[in-house]
Amino acid sequence: QVQLAESGGGLVQAGGSLRLSCAASGRTSSSYTMGWFRQAPVKEREFVAAISRSGSNIYYTDSVKGRFTISRDNAKNTVYLQMNSLKPEDTAVYYCAATRSYNTNTVYREDRDYSYWGQGTQVTVSS
Repeated sequence: QVQLAESGGGLVQAGGSLRLSCAASGRTSSSYTMGWFRQAPVKEREFVAAISRSGSNIYYTDSVKGRFTISRDNAKNTVYLQMNSLKPEDTAVYYCAATRSYNTNTVYREDRDYSYWGQGTQVTVSS
């Protein structure tokens, strides 16, 4: 089992940047495909980005392509989400998720595919 803890959220003006971190404990994160999801008020949780165990496969939802970058440091058991050119519509609670994967190149984009979730960190982008 793995425990996930997000950090790095906050309030930022439109056009600004934030870097979210997700620290994994309990099991080595290198065995897990990792993902970021977000949920805005009165909206369903949506996929943002995912990265394979090896880091070689990465997916982004279309609305963040070119602005967000997901990365991982397996030595530190940490996954990052660098968010640039933030927009008010990026305002949401951001969740880190993990799921054990036996294939080093597998990524998942559905929340039902993830077994472990963090508590979330609030990101608010003001206009």
